[in-house]
Amino acid sequence: MLDLSKNHFELFGLPVAYVVDQDALRDNYRELQRVVHPDRYADRPEQERRLSMQGAAQINEAYQTLQDPVTRARYLLALHGVEMQPDHETTRDTAFLMEQLELREELEGLRASADPLGGVQNFLGRIDQSIRTMISQMAVDFETPDAERLDQIRERVRKMQFLKRLYAEAEALEAEIEDGL
Repeated sequence: MLDLSKNHFELFGLPVAYVVDQDALRDNYRELQRVVHPDRYADRPEQERRLSMQGAAQINEAYQTLQDPVTRARYLLALHGVEMQPDHETTRDTAFLMEQLELREELEGLRASADPLGGVQNFLGRIDQSIRTMISQMAVDFETPDAERLDQIRERVRKMQFLKRLYAEAEALEAEIEDGL
């Protein structure tokens, strides 16, 4: 049965690092799910069925955590002793916050633009590039995670939460525009 004491990286046989081989993660996820799938334990004793369900739940949680760059960064920070409260932490970078307000206004203005769909797609590309840049910066910082770099990563995670919400809002607007065509 599954060793529930392993961290998420160990569970999938991956090195503890910010950059994750997504193909290996997906392949190992499928294999682990096959091994502990509750249907395989339907005729087993209650304790084995319960352990199978716990294992499947842990595998799902670990997979979701390692798949997403923000939750993966928070998890790695926790492994380094830095606990985040994502619902209670925000960036103190006022320039970044002002930029977010401007981007939200720009996004709202795209509804009335001459080419709203093209505008939203361009907007999505710019936000995606900002997210990719932060991911690259965090990957470098996690290579030598001293206290200063861990603080930088924590701040980037706060900022990425804003960017991911903005990206989701832009995707929702894109879907709304496409539905209206």
